[in-house]
Amino acid sequence: MNCEGLQSLFPMEDISVMGIFELLPYLNKIRIRLKETVEVARLFQPHVVVTIDSKGFSFRLLKQLKVRYSKEEHCPICVHYVAPSFWAWKGGERRLGKLSEFVDYLLCILPFEEEICRLNGLAASYVGHPLLEYAFQLNMEHGSTSCNGGFQGNGDAFRQQHGIPPGNTVITLLPGSRLQEVKRMLPIFSQTMELLNASFTGLSAIIPVAPHQHVASYIEQEICSSSLSAILIPGMSLQQRYDAFSASRAALCTSGSAVMELQLTGLPSVVAYRAHFLTEWLIQYRTKLRFISLPNILLDSEFIPEFLFHSCTYKNLATTLSKIILDEDARAKQIAAAEQILSLLCPQGLNSVTENCCPSMNAASIVLYGAKKD
Repeated sequence: MNCEGLQSLFPMEDISVMGIFELLPYLNKIRIRLKETVEVARLFQPHVVVTIDSKGFSFRLLKQLKVRYSKEEHCPICVHYVAPSFWAWKGGERRLGKLSEFVDYLLCILPFEEEICRLNGLAASYVGHPLLEYAFQLNMEHGSTSCNGGFQGNGDAFRQQHGIPPGNTVITLLPGSRLQEVKRMLPIFSQTMELLNASFTGLSAIIPVAPHQHVASYIEQEICSSSLSAILIPGMSLQQRYDAFSASRAALCTSGSAVMELQLTGLPSVVAYRAHFLTEWLIQYRTKLRFISLPNILLDSEFIPEFLFHSCTYKNLATTLSKIILDEDARAKQIAAAEQILSLLCPQGLNSVTENCCPSMNAASIVLYGAKKD
């Protein structure tokens, strides 16, 4: 959106807080940002309001706009992009109907969400997972080739560009995009790499750095103060990101959207997650799922090893990563499961994802149709 000319009212880092109890120190700043956004939206007098994910902030914004516009003739159409994870929580489906009070249309990114939303009284459409958007972009980029249902970047060129010898074992580290989670996960990832260093010759790490100033600064300081041999790459293009994945033997990833990205190249990985201990307790108490990463949820199988909460230790991560690097059977199972994920999201194959049917075009068509209808 920034590349398309969006000028944000404030840095997204101000409201990019993950967790429940982790929110407490940021509540006042988020409240101020919410008030600013409501006032600016009112002055702008939009025909359509589109909120994207971040349901805690987005839903409060839409509620307040609906209240303020309730006594006026003109009320904008409110579209929310990315359905809340109702399928993950006990009683989640029962709360869907309440969204219709302030959400006029819901854009879903998982195939099964549309029907459930409609059954609960919500106008909804499946527009496609962002992974398909990446597939379209990679189809358009030079150098991307389809491989076993996914994409194969130019790993050899990436290694040469960054001076990584051919015999080195490379692991991609994805510690997260929010400062809180990066502070929690990167030290564990660093300890994991230090433990693996004795077992693999020339062990190297690649860390694609999220485009957040505070996140980038923290990662740089943390790596400089450790013995970890790591290549930090801020502002990577999509093609560069997949070249990095293709140059790697495995990935260690904080649970989140990045786990889905890894499926496009079929890079074998291990998922890890830690949070505030009260948040961890609440998740265990409230969730009805056996897994936390979306690929495992979609296939209802732990084909990607997960180490969550107290089991997320550097010793556990190192042991399993070592197996993923060395065990060809374990690698083959992950690669095969990744192909299943891609087939589930795009039954016609990734090469069928064209400009006219990619998620962004589907979403734009729905938003513009709503504006025209209004």
